[in-house]
Amino acid sequence: MNAPLIQAQGLTVRYGSKRAVDDVSFSIPPGRVVGLLGHNGAGKTSLMKALVGLAPCDGTLSVLGQSPRRQRAQLLESLCYIPDVAILPRWARVDQLITLMQGLHPKFSAARAETLLQRTSVGMKDKVKALSKGMVVQLHLALIAAIDAKVMILDEPTLGLDVLSRKSFYEMLIDEWCDGERSVLISTHQVEEIESLLSDVMMLNEGKLVLSISLEEMDQRFVALSHDPAQADAMAAAHPLLRYRTQGGAAALFDGAPSADVQALGRRVRPSLVDLFVALTRAPEMNRTQF
Repeated sequence: MNAPLIQAQGLTVRYGSKRAVDDVSFSIPPGRVVGLLGHNGAGKTSLMKALVGLAPCDGTLSVLGQSPRRQRAQLLESLCYIPDVAILPRWARVDQLITLMQGLHPKFSAARAETLLQRTSVGMKDKVKALSKGMVVQLHLALIAAIDAKVMILDEPTLGLDVLSRKSFYEMLIDEWCDGERSVLISTHQVEEIESLLSDVMMLNEGKLVLSISLEEMDQRFVALSHDPAQADAMAAAHPLLRYRTQGGAAALFDGAPSADVQALGRRVRPSLVDLFVALTRAPEMNRTQF
């Protein structure tokens, strides 16, 4: 089995007395597309900053076999990072940015960047200030994806974009960068849009890692039962993680298969990532859904 590209054990990021990331352990092997989910303030950005060496941390952390803090320069030769705001110099032309990247990064391919930009409406002579926000984000991805890296970390990369721009971004990412050996960690609030792209999911809640699992394992472990509202009391008595409404009526979500008697009360349906996220990260008092 290939060694993990990212390995964390007891990872903790502190800001004063506050633990933004609290004793988190996980690993990411090659060839994975991992969704990092959490409410605002859950610790997603702090975790990503630790992975790229921008935030000091306690515990053990290895990214591509290196320490992000002590070996950051070497690490960034094989790791790409796009923060939640794509900042490019507004005065620059696209071709100038490509030339700049050639001089800055030893593993950047100008030819690759030009090929990627052919998928977009961004022209080589366009100035950044003349591009829409969606085009700037696509340009940023093309520049980053033209680096021969092993890991890409994306922090809300499509924040504020319309649905078509978001779709184009993720299509380029999956088609042109993911190759079965590289891995991507994506933090986003557009859970429904990326669920079909993911191989794994990690969920943070108030700095704690409440779930780290492949989607295949998720489908096996968590059971959702769609049921008639008349069965609501019986479902509630089985203590599901979450009771929620569906287009067809009501459903209950369980961690593990409930008893045969409970399963007989409903019909098994696939739980969505959104439903599972709500079940594991919302306040307990909010789980009392009324039917």
